[in-house]
Amino acid sequence: MPFTVVRFNLVDPHATPESLAERYRAALDMAAYLDEQGVDTVQTEEHHGAENNWLPSPFAFAAGVFGATRRIAVTVSAIIGPLHDPLRLAEEIAVLDLMSRGRLVTVAGIGYRPEEYEALGVDWGRRGKLQDLLLETLLRAWTGEPFTYQGRTVRVTPRPYTRPHPLLLVGGSSRAAARRAARLGLPLFPSAHLPELATYYTERCAEYGTEGWTMMPGEETPLLHLSEDPDRTWAEYGEHFLHEARTYASWQSKDITSAVRSGASTVAELRAEGVYRIVTPDECVALGQRLESLVFHPLCGGMPVEEGWRSMRLLCESALPRLKASGQEPGQ
Repeated sequence: MPFTVVRFNLVDPHATPESLAERYRAALDMAAYLDEQGVDTVQTEEHHGAENNWLPSPFAFAAGVFGATRRIAVTVSAIIGPLHDPLRLAEEIAVLDLMSRGRLVTVAGIGYRPEEYEALGVDWGRRGKLQDLLLETLLRAWTGEPFTYQGRTVRVTPRPYTRPHPLLLVGGSSRAAARRAARLGLPLFPSAHLPELATYYTERCAEYGTEGWTMMPGEETPLLHLSEDPDRTWAEYGEHFLHEARTYASWQSKDITSAVRSGASTVAELRAEGVYRIVTPDECVALGQRLESLVFHPLCGGMPVEEGWRSMRLLCESALPRLKASGQEPGQ
């Protein structure tokens, strides 16, 4: 049974406050439904200043999901670490970890858009040092013991639910990220299928005397939408996928390595490329029989809420039961 992920970034380029409120409510309702159906995790992320309303507050959204669910995890992949106050973030994650009884997974990257740093008044040139400070502070804060922070003694409460601390991974595609994770004994979350980086990380763990592990996307990690008629869905809704693909591509330089990287400029090119895929339930089952994880994106690019629901119902009513037929639960 593949690990199942449903992604929400709440993008809507034509939103009004009323329509965006409806989209957020729909995402929470979908999370509650997915929780009942045995999906493993909801995934969300952080971006600032996007004209298409890309979610800037993943932890607030995570809190909403936890309030609507009892079992499903929330993976924040990723926060832009240097944009956060370390002490305040330690408190926020601790509270969410308590609220959810350990269902929060946080991936901390450094981002790749200088304009986000500028908008929030953070020095882009210091992002590496700020990331080190953030991660080191989180790990110290969650012990519940007093420690020295910027020349003063502080103590962060409450202590998290998870021991020794909430699940925290270091995201990125650089050797610097791998070294940082290894030095701190934190898991590495590469932004794409990067076996050489995983090997480098393992070597650095041995060098630092730490134990770590890698949560790496598969070599093939398409973003999926389910439909009984993919041709019709591409014709009616392909522009939503293209909008997100082009937005994401406009943020990525040649130095960025990502599992979600598209060069398409038309819907036809995007469909041929295979980064975004509209599949039938039968095709979904076939993918699930050969891939370790499946990532679904029901509200991609401002997708109408009703179409997102059609996709999720096909997943849970048609595809998942057959994927579970082997007798294994999701994620095993």
